[in-house]
Amino acid sequence: MSIAGELARFLTRTNVGDLPPLALERARMVIASTIASAAMGADIVSSRIIRELAKERGGVEEATLWFDGGRKLPVAEAARVNAVMSDAAASDDSDLRSIAHIGTIVSTCAIAMAERTGACGRDVLAAMVLGYEIAGRVDEALTPGRGERGFHGSISTIFGGAVAAGTLLPLTQGQMTQAIALAATSIGGLMVAANTSVAREYHAGLSAMLGIQAALAAYRGFVAEENVLEMPRGFFSAYGGDHLEDVTKDLGASWDITTNMAVKLVPGAMPRSPETSTRPTSRASCSRRRSTVRCPDPSIRPT
Repeated sequence: MSIAGELARFLTRTNVGDLPPLALERARMVIASTIASAAMGADIVSSRIIRELAKERGGVEEATLWFDGGRKLPVAEAARVNAVMSDAAASDDSDLRSIAHIGTIVSTCAIAMAERTGACGRDVLAAMVLGYEIAGRVDEALTPGRGERGFHGSISTIFGGAVAAGTLLPLTQGQMTQAIALAATSIGGLMVAANTSVAREYHAGLSAMLGIQAALAAYRGFVAEENVLEMPRGFFSAYGGDHLEDVTKDLGASWDITTNMAVKLVPGAMPRSPETSTRPTSRASCSRRRSTVRCPDPSIRPT
């Protein structure tokens, strides 16, 4: 079985009841971190440009643009704008292994898709946990190879968006396999551009938008190359992947969102600096009460 197929089998056989309460708690923390960062980033020039371009294109009103008076756009466009806002402020989460902003992508994609599908809050959290897991495993196999070849973490975070969105549609095992395969061939992103310019948040927006589009295409029956991750000249070969067996090893034994997600204490913090970021340690009770997704109050504007 292909890597994409193994991951899809695991994803479609896992539900919210299989996840530890701590993983769901960390997903809540990622939502809070992402929205708080978006509030700070909403009026940054790069955010305004992407938001205005999206509003000019318009389309079916499926998901909310945060901090914009309740305006709604197609699900992929809304996720893109919201991801750009969060990443622009440089206050979103970082993964301890690679600095990839996985939480930004899984939260913006899951919240936007939940508005479209009517998914409940616990299902959103579960989709985020699953999306974080797959993006984290992919990026760990690419570390340090992708950086050495000059590629940005967006080539990994897109898998989180595709999986989170696909979980909420929901996709079948076969469809999820194709969503993962499509994500693998959908995005680029150069590290040097992210290090020296606002291309960093541009990458984040593309990761969210293209991840959702991969899930939607798979949902409609689009078929890609299932073995694209591991085949010669495929995804891992092109981007510097290694120890590919670990991508599917011990799935479900532990959860990356509980072990590798760091919350920044100051904008621009690097996850390996204890003075500027922290791995969450508090543990709160996890209510099993089902709740609907609520987007940020559109009347609230960042100051």
